[in-house]
Amino acid sequence: MLLQDEQYVVKWLSQYGALPKTQIVRMLQKPEKTAEKILRNLKKQMQIADVSGGYYVGLDPMCRPDQRIILAVWVLLKFIDYVDPMAHYPAVYPSQLFFLKENIGYEIVVLYEGEQSQLRLLQPQEDLKYIIIVPHIAMAEKLKLPDAPCLFATVDFQGEEEPKIIFYSEEAVGNGRREFIHKSPG
Repeated sequence: MLLQDEQYVVKWLSQYGALPKTQIVRMLQKPEKTAEKILRNLKKQMQIADVSGGYYVGLDPMCRPDQRIILAVWVLLKFIDYVDPMAHYPAVYPSQLFFLKENIGYEIVVLYEGEQSQLRLLQPQEDLKYIIIVPHIAMAEKLKLPDAPCLFATVDFQGEEEPKIIFYSEEAVGNGRREFIHKSPG
């Protein structure tokens, strides 16, 4: 019988595939030593395994990390204090991840260069907001946005294990021009 936190880890890895160990530790919201102990116990029970030399953790050593999911989880971690451990899961394409925060649904969409048209596939609903991850904020100016509140994010690793995430909101500045203003998450 798995403990509650162990069940969370297995569920997250079954939903998202292999994730960086750092993300799992942060998602557990426990002191690092406690989180490490949880992962060690799961490995001992053969519930999880190291992937790519231990940088990633997965349900088995052959799991392949999905970089879009990993970027979406980095953004999710900015809200993790307000999100129940079981209130986030994979979303319907083209979104990567869905989470509930204060009874409002958020979908995280990861766009790479040249994928601007994927936003047309979104199906906005009441009480749903989008967080669109772009490689650089200049790309957001070229997007045709869904009829729903949107927040933008860039994820920049800058050689660190944990990336720097910057959020932007769109502001109309007249003459049909848009400007993207740095915003804190929340």
